[in-house]
Amino acid sequence: MRFARGFSTLPGEFWEARNPTPLPDPYLVAISDDAAKLVGLDPALAAEDPQFLAIAAGNALPPDAAPIATVYAGHQFGSWAGRLGDGRAILLGEVAGYEWQLKGSGLTAFSRWADGRAVLRSTIREFLCSEAMDALGIPTTRALCIVGSDEPVYREQAETAAVLTRLAPSHIRFGSFEMFHYGDRSDLVRTLADYTIDRYYPHLRESGGEKYLGLLREVVARTARLVAQWQAAGFAHGVMNTDNMSILGLTIDYGPFGFLDAYDPAFVCNHSDDFGRYAFDRQPTIALWNCYALAEALGSLLDIDAARAVLEGFEPIFQAAYLTLLRAKLGVQTEEEDDALLLGDLHRLMERDAADYTGVWRSLSTVSQDGEGTFSRWFRDREAITAWLERYRARLRREASDDAARAHRMNSVNPKYVLRNYLAQTAIEAAQRKDFSEVSRLLAVLRHPFEDQPENEAYAAPPPDWGRRLVVSCSS
Repeated sequence: MRFARGFSTLPGEFWEARNPTPLPDPYLVAISDDAAKLVGLDPALAAEDPQFLAIAAGNALPPDAAPIATVYAGHQFGSWAGRLGDGRAILLGEVAGYEWQLKGSGLTAFSRWADGRAVLRSTIREFLCSEAMDALGIPTTRALCIVGSDEPVYREQAETAAVLTRLAPSHIRFGSFEMFHYGDRSDLVRTLADYTIDRYYPHLRESGGEKYLGLLREVVARTARLVAQWQAAGFAHGVMNTDNMSILGLTIDYGPFGFLDAYDPAFVCNHSDDFGRYAFDRQPTIALWNCYALAEALGSLLDIDAARAVLEGFEPIFQAAYLTLLRAKLGVQTEEEDDALLLGDLHRLMERDAADYTGVWRSLSTVSQDGEGTFSRWFRDREAITAWLERYRARLRREASDDAARAHRMNSVNPKYVLRNYLAQTAIEAAQRKDFSEVSRLLAVLRHPFEDQPENEAYAAPPPDWGRRLVVSCSS
């Protein structure tokens, strides 16, 4: 395993050299087999290798590593927060095209008042959700492994420390450009834009002065399609600050996230979001707001009218992607003008009856021209859902839909298993007792979200009463 320099080839204004802070008495909590293979590791061998454990804990450095913490800024909850940066994450370098980052690996120049550590609780949530999102087909950073320690870390109460090894082609954020734009360093904005294009959008290299507009266009389109996937999957990010928006259109920085249980478009998964800025149904609007912030940060490189035209393209890209995804979830293969109305009415019925979002979509495949299957059990208003089903069946008849073929297609896009908060909490509580088996078991289930797993049927269930009252905050 050889580490190459990537981001650290940029000038020193973009980073500081920083070694990880050793983690006392580390132990392996979990490893993702699929993520390990991305960087050429045999997961079984890595799990038993003391040197791998030392590197993942931040207690040893590979010979070729050039550890750095990167600087960026951002708008947080709509307000300018100034300089932020990797306050607890250290980038060791690149392996097989992936940046290898240790999150929770100690103090950096950008830690401000924090301690540079991550707690086991939040690290498990990010580990599981990163790998679950990838299995759903949603662009995301990846999580290689968790290393724990009995070192105390103080949040609302004493917890234990952990380090997450995170992988991504790049961790550059919208806020990386904002850092230098608001610092009146347009030269460094250009340097970072050139680096981003050269590494990640090389087809733009020959576009001359239009390449920066092309960069904005690519990022806006990727962001619009990403958020469409979030909405279709019922995923709420919870902290859509500009420093948490990836320049590659990846889901990044899993803090207080949540998948919808009972369908509520105004769902707020972040206890710290007092005004609901990042509510589920506001995510497309906030994503566009963040794209405007990126355009502002790139302003010294762009024609303002051309940039505005690119930003105006966000909404149609999002709507087209979202409707395409929802048609696939419906199981229809043609387009009709009334599809949006059919879908909107289903969402309204789900909201009114507090129906389980994942359960409703998964069970829709059991509907046939002759029966309701398990679909109607999610709804209280029998008359309303029967009327909707009549319209749905008529829609299927118009395209001569075969029930069996349609059910197969639908079950390949409507997951049976998602990372519900109560499932994550169960795994966390077991891990806090040093029982890591539930983390691994849940990961195995989530890596195959579309498959029927009869032995894991319980993982598809809506939350019990205690699971509906879970509160997730920015504390991590």
